[in-house]
Amino acid sequence: MMSDEHQEHDALAKQTILNNIEEFGCHIALIESDNYLPAFAYTIGLYEKYNHPEIICFGLSIDLLGFLLNHAKSLVKQGHILKPNLSYKGFLKGYDIQFLEVDKAFYPDYLGYASWFYDYGVDFPVLQLIWPDKQSKYPWNDDFEPKCSRLQPLLDRNVDFKFQEKRNLGVYTTRQVLEGEPILYVYHNEDGDWQFHSSEEPNSNDAKLVCLEEITKIDPSVNEIYFLQYGWKAWRNTFDDEWISEEDVD
Repeated sequence: MMSDEHQEHDALAKQTILNNIEEFGCHIALIESDNYLPAFAYTIGLYEKYNHPEIICFGLSIDLLGFLLNHAKSLVKQGHILKPNLSYKGFLKGYDIQFLEVDKAFYPDYLGYASWFYDYGVDFPVLQLIWPDKQSKYPWNDDFEPKCSRLQPLLDRNVDFKFQEKRNLGVYTTRQVLEGEPILYVYHNEDGDWQFHSSEEPNSNDAKLVCLEEITKIDPSVNEIYFLQYGWKAWRNTFDDEWISEEDVD
């Protein structure tokens, strides 16, 4: 249940969205980075006003994200239709950009207020604006700059694996989880290690090292906490309960 302060902030945010769409043709939601996930921004209203897909972009400064989406909005208002898998100039000086069609499975993860605006449905299209590295390589290219690879989750693929890391990342679990006990406690350590356990205080003698992809196959619902920051934990009382997350201060 929302606190009074949260309810007031939420109501103000929703009214601002409506005002901006009416005045400017769309609202741009800007989400700052945290210690794990990159910053991102997305439009709300392009589909309502211009029958054009909304646009989301990741991994750059908030100011630059706002600039890119405002530039896209200007093109849309002029009648341009931005399409996936084509190269576009004029967004970033000296570099082309491309768009991908966002899979609807990612809408709840990144498009909260857009979902609210469209009556909590998924009947609106979204494109992801993708920028290249300094060698003009894109994230799907094998030689894309490694340090940039975590800045742009590609929202047209990997709906079965929403974590920022590679599928073969080694993570810690226990014999009990591998034998079928539900994952109820998850820890994302400050050093980046992940732990997935069935009990709050597992026995170190039961520890196992497996790849992160194996954990998502054992329990796909762990994808719901893909966002867990460094130094945070998540838990649930039973497999059917929703995850609760907070900073791990122990």
